[in-house]
Amino acid sequence: MFNELAEKRRSIKVFADLPVETAKMDAIIEAALRSPSGKGARPWAFVVVTNKTLLEKLSVAKPAGAAFVKDAPVAVVVCGDPSVSGLWVEDCSVASVTMQYAAHALGLGSHWAQIKGNNFNENKTSTQYIAELLGLPENLTVQCIIAVGYPGEEMIPYKKEDLGWDKVSYNHYGQHKA
Repeated sequence: MFNELAEKRRSIKVFADLPVETAKMDAIIEAALRSPSGKGARPWAFVVVTNKTLLEKLSVAKPAGAAFVKDAPVAVVVCGDPSVSGLWVEDCSVASVTMQYAAHALGLGSHWAQIKGNNFNENKTSTQYIAELLGLPENLTVQCIIAVGYPGEEMIPYKKEDLGWDKVSYNHYGQHKA
């Protein structure tokens, strides 16, 4: 049941030193490719990275925000093509979340590093850095990096009462369920 999956999925920053099976990564990517997309545009492109040197280089793409990528056995760089759809950010975000739930369903952990809009240094954006590193074409913008691997830490699910139910309104903002 999806709600049980959603209840137990948490972001993982510590990964076990175990490889991720190709079949599991293929299933995760297939789930992303099946994600909802505005007008069916599918403006995404995914680069699956398993090379340790590349993972280490990706981990510094976003200063103080992607260090966990270096210790993951796999990272998926999620890119979007703004020329294909004005909804590329939303579509790539949906695909990224789909990947994270698919990973969890397969016994894996994941963590998202948001890249779009960040600077690698004062002369280069994070997208430019990653584009050079991975040979991305000019039409693609990097949305995020999803690190994937077997969890090396246990994350406790949020309690239902701690989810922020006060942020939910019914029929009119501020009107809460009685």
